[in-house]
Amino acid sequence: MRIGLRIFLGYFLIVAVAAFLLARVFVAEVKPGVRQAMEDTLVDTANVLAELATDDFLAGRIDRGDFAKRVRSLDGRDVGAAIWGFRKPETSYRVYVTDARGIVVFDSSGAAVGQDYSRWNDVYLTLRGRYGARSSAVDPARPDDTVMHVAAPIRDERGRVIGSLTVAKPNAAIAPFIARSQAVVTRWGFVLMGAALAVGVIVSWWLSRQIGLLRRYAQAVTAGKRADPPHAAGEFGELGQALETMRARLEGKQYVEQYVHTLTHEMKSPLAAIRGSAELLESPPGDAPMPDADRARFAGSIRRQAERLAQMIDKLLALAAVEHRQRLERPEPVALAAIAREAAEQCAQRIESAGARLLLDLDPSLPPVRGDAFLLRQALINLLDNAADFSPPGGEIALRLQAVGEAQRIEVGDRGPGVPDYALGRVFERFYSLPRPAGGSRSSGLGLCFVAEVASLHGGVAELRNRGDGESGAIAGMSIPG
Repeated sequence: MRIGLRIFLGYFLIVAVAAFLLARVFVAEVKPGVRQAMEDTLVDTANVLAELATDDFLAGRIDRGDFAKRVRSLDGRDVGAAIWGFRKPETSYRVYVTDARGIVVFDSSGAAVGQDYSRWNDVYLTLRGRYGARSSAVDPARPDDTVMHVAAPIRDERGRVIGSLTVAKPNAAIAPFIARSQAVVTRWGFVLMGAALAVGVIVSWWLSRQIGLLRRYAQAVTAGKRADPPHAAGEFGELGQALETMRARLEGKQYVEQYVHTLTHEMKSPLAAIRGSAELLESPPGDAPMPDADRARFAGSIRRQAERLAQMIDKLLALAAVEHRQRLERPEPVALAAIAREAAEQCAQRIESAGARLLLDLDPSLPPVRGDAFLLRQALINLLDNAADFSPPGGEIALRLQAVGEAQRIEVGDRGPGVPDYALGRVFERFYSLPRPAGGSRSSGLGLCFVAEVASLHGGVAELRNRGDGESGAIAGMSIPG
């Protein structure tokens, strides 16, 4: 499982559990909260009505006095209220009064007069000077259809409890408010959860993207490719820079070790030739003098090997400078056709001395590419020199520039013996070279490696293949993105 998905699933689990618990708590608290507010209102109402009913109760006319008349008239009153969008056409209060024994002496509904309510909590507790309230079902078959009862004491002039007045209100009257509040809480809970999940998706995507950039960078470095560290803010940016620093130091150490080994190995052959020729030229004083032809041959061998060493060092320095660079610092628009003509002019004498002819097939209408003109020119010079080394006397060297899709391909072809099959996969390796047709000598083995590094630095590739259809010769080139 990808780390981004793991982060998202963990975040989703936390948010889901938190949202579930939060919704449950809020939804569960809506009903008791609304009922507590209603009970507080009923307490005030019961005590106000108890004070208003005291005179009629003491006078013994509680069931036929002005108080009873006014309370019963509530049934015909049109309230005409609209509470938060809910229509309330009539009152839903029921008021009943009991004497000191708990017998109902007044009931606004007229249903319970004369009944003994002394066992109901509202009456029982109130007659004993305590707070009396209860919530009872109207019908035992419908336990959810309950009515809240709150009682207040009726006192005489000396403060003694001589009766109770209860105000009852069905809980169904506030059910719409509870349902709407629960719906609002639930709806906003889902909105909150959705917003939290959206944030989780964004954060997980961002973390996964940053980790993915670091992973791809590490994989590119492992594969030996050129790669820039990911640009990011905060710890990911610091981690990328730390990886880049570590890569540079490790590559620098390995680069030096590898160069020391390969350079030492490559220098053995020319140094051995120089030493052997020098020993032969240093004849002992008593020996017969060396013929001039042999002396000239050995001196020429020393000169050629010295030139080979000098050429190897120069190309090695140029290759090291290219390999050390991870990117082009200031790429500029470069016309490859113009660069190819300059390289051809610089190598004209070298090709002429090899007895070959240079043919140009350059398309000047191609748009410029972004790159380093100096490096591209040096790469073409290496390709032309390599072709001149393998071209037979009177052979043709073709320098061609053409568009291949969105890239531009520049290639150099010769008519030499071609490249053996076993060497095709190694020609771009550092210090790998093949014997030249004339004399069997070898080059430094750094020219094609330099070409490959320049092409890679420009985001392209270098290739070398033999001509097909029975033709002799090879074609080497590089493709540069447009």
